[in-house]
Amino acid sequence: MKKIKALLITATLFVSVLAAGCGAKEPAKTDSGVKTYSIGLCNFVDDASLNQIVKNIEERLAEIETAENVKFDINYDNCNADANVLAQIVSNFEADGVDLMIGIATPVAIQMQAATETSKTPVVFAAVSDPVGTALVDSLEKPGANITGTSDFLNTEAILNIIFANDPTVDKVGLLYDAGQDASTLPINDAMKYLDNKGVEYVVYTATNVEETMLAADSIVADGVDAVFTPTDNTIMQAELSIYEKFAAAGIPHYCGADSFALNGAFLGYGVDYAALGRETADMVADILLNEKDVANVAVKTFDNGAATINTETCAAIGLDFESVKEKIKDFCTVVNSIETAEEFD
Repeated sequence: MKKIKALLITATLFVSVLAAGCGAKEPAKTDSGVKTYSIGLCNFVDDASLNQIVKNIEERLAEIETAENVKFDINYDNCNADANVLAQIVSNFEADGVDLMIGIATPVAIQMQAATETSKTPVVFAAVSDPVGTALVDSLEKPGANITGTSDFLNTEAILNIIFANDPTVDKVGLLYDAGQDASTLPINDAMKYLDNKGVEYVVYTATNVEETMLAADSIVADGVDAVFTPTDNTIMQAELSIYEKFAAAGIPHYCGADSFALNGAFLGYGVDYAALGRETADMVADILLNEKDVANVAVKTFDNGAATINTETCAAIGLDFESVKEKIKDFCTVVNSIETAEEFD
């Protein structure tokens, strides 16, 4: 009888545990009764743009914690562009049963989407340039699955217009990017079409790491291009501090798809405000968790690409005057900012 009773108790416990595991996950509560939401946050690589996004996500979520009397338990990691490490990080998030994942940059978002196909854990991405083209969402208005987020789509035509507004005599453009970066493919193709239509020669240079980018920069200088264009490419972003002086010494302006490039020495960065993008991403996360929004119907957020940022030190080094450049390009920008070279934003 004792054995029978013990078996009954064990069976009852097993059923209880099984039932609990099958139910919808509820946010944990601290001793003070504050709802706690667990978030897995993964950054793709350590660079000024993406780090700025992470910083603003964390700061904005901290503000929401205070305002809404909730707690966001953030597990942050960085895969440093390593696909195997990325897969393990996301797998760990899934194993930990996080309430939501945040993926910074396209490769992280793609990995999170694949990993949550069964669990349907909500995923919010940040800084994905082409979420429809990479099949992350069905459309910007109706993502259609358990993933949505913020896009840093680059208006390539606008930045190329700036190149020729600043110097109408440009007749050879270098296109520098990492061919393995999904976010770079569309803007580079757009740039080639633009230059073909304009009848301007261009040379394509690719790199997959800092060392290759430095070698590509040497080739660009040797080939005597008049200007260089790089989209929102994380590989080149990582190398900017190592190449900007090469271009400056040769008098070649480097036009790029984010203000962080200008921070790291490039002549001009044009694109979204990544601080604002990070805060908007955090607002989407909070809305989904606190208000139980259906992710499939939360529209992807896009931003105005009208802000140009000029590095005044580099501008002077290549023999240009900031105010003169600002006057030439002002019709193609909502604002023209100035910045000096540094590793990270303040």
